[in-house]
Amino acid sequence: MSLLDKLEKKFRYAGISNITLYLVFGQAMVFVLAMSGKSNILHAIILVPALVLQGEVWRIVTFLFMPPANHPIFLFFALYLFYIMGSALENYWGTFRYNVFLLIGYVATVAVSFLTPSSMASVTFLAGSVFLAFATLNPNFTLMLFFILPVKIKWLALLAWLGYGYTLLMGSWTSRLMVIASLCNYFVFFARDIALRFRSSRWKMERQAKEFARQNEPVHRCVVCGVTDKDNPDLTFRYCTKCAGTPCYCEEHINNHEHITTEAE
Repeated sequence: MSLLDKLEKKFRYAGISNITLYLVFGQAMVFVLAMSGKSNILHAIILVPALVLQGEVWRIVTFLFMPPANHPIFLFFALYLFYIMGSALENYWGTFRYNVFLLIGYVATVAVSFLTPSSMASVTFLAGSVFLAFATLNPNFTLMLFFILPVKIKWLALLAWLGYGYTLLMGSWTSRLMVIASLCNYFVFFARDIALRFRSSRWKMERQAKEFARQNEPVHRCVVCGVTDKDNPDLTFRYCTKCAGTPCYCEEHINNHEHITTEAE
């Protein structure tokens, strides 16, 4: 039994049910307030560790309600997808495990943000981990891009992984740390499955390689010259019943060889 299983058994009823809905509602409300002229609200809630150290401790929590987009249409789709995917994860894992998943990403994000205290921490990558988790569990789920183009979510997840890889290679240290932090929860939950899948794939490849090798082994091989039916499919092979062990000969040597009288010979 894993540590997570033990914690779930002990704190099964702990956690916030429908936490995704609360996050979506909070982000939507902050967006409405920002658009109504209170744009300073965004500056007041975003996580800046240097300001937290100066006493603005609320930022450790309020940054979770930063809107993921600036345009109403993009915001709607971002929040809608986040709600759909987050709710699906909660239904699949249960409230406790889903809360732990978010909590790990949240704690890691806050922790690494203090490594660059003057920079602003983003909650975008944390939402990205929800997307990757959903895509891992539902790789064939289809999204209609622009309402007309059906795309399986596993391909969008691949693009996300490529984007994370690019950020790790070319991004700022703050962005790199945010990516690493946001993926902590993903690997805590999926590292075992990834390892099992890797071993299964390797075993499958080895089995296919052996099967390929077996299929390419010759059926007939001349004991004199070593030529096989794979070397020349049109060549005729015969087995000599006068020889001990009934060895195989090609058409050139079937009538032109010394008979083997004992298998030792």
